[in-house]
Amino acid sequence: MSFPIINLDSICRPRQWKTISANQLTDSGYTVYGANGKIGFYSEYTHEYPTVMITCRGATCGNVHISEPKAYINGNAMALDGVNPEVVDIKYLRYCLINRGFRDVISGSAQPQITGQGLSKVQIPLPPLETQKQIAAVLEKADQLRKDCQKMEQELNSLAQSVFIEMFGDPVTNPKGWIKRELSEMLSVKHGFAFKSEFFTTEGEYVLLTPGNFKEEGGYWDRADKQKYYVGEIPKDYILEKNDLLLAMTEQAAGLLGSSILVPESNKYLHNQRLGLVKFKDNGQNTVFYSYLFNSKSVRLAIHSSSTGTKVKHTSPTKLEAIQVGVPPIALQNDFESIIRTIELNITLNNKAKSDYEQSFNALMQKAFNGELNLGNAKTQ
Repeated sequence: MSFPIINLDSICRPRQWKTISANQLTDSGYTVYGANGKIGFYSEYTHEYPTVMITCRGATCGNVHISEPKAYINGNAMALDGVNPEVVDIKYLRYCLINRGFRDVISGSAQPQITGQGLSKVQIPLPPLETQKQIAAVLEKADQLRKDCQKMEQELNSLAQSVFIEMFGDPVTNPKGWIKRELSEMLSVKHGFAFKSEFFTTEGEYVLLTPGNFKEEGGYWDRADKQKYYVGEIPKDYILEKNDLLLAMTEQAAGLLGSSILVPESNKYLHNQRLGLVKFKDNGQNTVFYSYLFNSKSVRLAIHSSSTGTKVKHTSPTKLEAIQVGVPPIALQNDFESIIRTIELNITLNNKAKSDYEQSFNALMQKAFNGELNLGNAKTQ
């Protein structure tokens, strides 16, 4: 089955509304949507009914959302006004635009943007309204499975942090009364090597880690999009082992200074001079425990408070090692690791399910907008 192809601007009026500045936002009122989601409230609204909006500026340019009723859509998102609900289902329209994408209409390099003129080139399939609703209902169910996995991942990550606080309390204020010691008594920190940039490449045997590979919230490295390979001569002392603990020694991105990651596997990764490798002085400490300790808010604050630099904050091994923390018994540290490993296993299983649902959702979208989706059992609301 093939669907009629129509121009997007034949069913709507793309418009950028006046931008509400940050100092105009209020603590309550009507929801304001910015480039990629809710950013606050305002005393007026631009749209009485839910409206499809496309992020039209910045790094998330091309993302598609639907607003709440009585919402203000800021100028960083293109509102698709004037959609006739008797002709077009807005949920269908959102999924259709997500499937199509906007690579061919995004302009600008330093600041990507989508203009009304660009959207005039966009064409989409438009089946009868009832078919649109059936397609949207199928895709919404598949989409919800993806969202449930994303929510579960967030909850599992929050659980790990909560377990740390429940078992050990704040490491700096030490409410549980553990023996308080300088970090220098348990560990030392060694800067990475100043690897030469001319030996960076897009493929190779060793991945060079930098602070850019850290998640904002810390934890395991997962930034494959940021990885660089190194093919020059490599000092053996800088080849990392699995579960080596690395610290961000510079504020390469907001909030990163002092955050930590555990190296995921041996003999594959290197670390540059903006990272510090933690070496424990005896076997009486647990690496997983210390990875959470360094990612705790109070230790990160202590590291930041002792840092130097004007434009870019940085710390040194000496300053970092001088921080005092409460140190629980190794048996309790090991119990914590056992709990974390169980949580990590669940995160792995959840991520596998999320990947499967993602593939299923994308396959359904392809079939839906090619007219190949079996809608016999689809229900509409």
